[in-house]
Amino acid sequence: MNAIQDKRARILAAGTEVMLLKGYNGTGVQEITQSAGVPKGSFYHYFESKEDFAIQALHYYYTPRLERFAAALQAQDSSPRERLLCFYRDLVGYFANQAEPTHQCFIGSLCHEKAGDSQPIGYAASAILNRSSQLLAECLAQARDAGELAPDQDPQALGAFIGAAWEGALLRMKVDRQIAPLRVFIGQLERLLRP
Repeated sequence: MNAIQDKRARILAAGTEVMLLKGYNGTGVQEITQSAGVPKGSFYHYFESKEDFAIQALHYYYTPRLERFAAALQAQDSSPRERLLCFYRDLVGYFANQAEPTHQCFIGSLCHEKAGDSQPIGYAASAILNRSSQLLAECLAQARDAGELAPDQDPQALGAFIGAAWEGALLRMKVDRQIAPLRVFIGQLERLLRP
């Protein structure tokens, strides 16, 4: 990585962490650059605006997560249904092992603050959520073809529903400060994915 890419990556990494904790409205450009250890002018060398930064931060944050999600759902070491359930069980286990289960959902927080009045942020978030739903739909189609789901299940609709339910469960976990909403999600997902 050259010096230009390194500085941009530092700003993205530091700024994303700040925005993840404080939200879009609670984060200023000065705070992003201080956190990254760069002059304020560097920010505007790499990003047109705070809105442009947020869009690039979404891609920075979610691209590796979507890659891990795809790898988990496409692995050939278990059945499609079991791959999907295992992925979410592992996530629930991760949160269950925290002393106080909290989660800063970057896409959820950013959408809550800005998707209504920033069409570019809304489009970027929508593209990420749609990709996640598509990965789910592909795995669900494999599960249906393998006889693990009822033949009349619509993988696209079911994938969109599961993604939305997970986002809702994360929000409830954050509000309630307990893991129970994620356990409800897993229990219902297991019932939903019966053949």
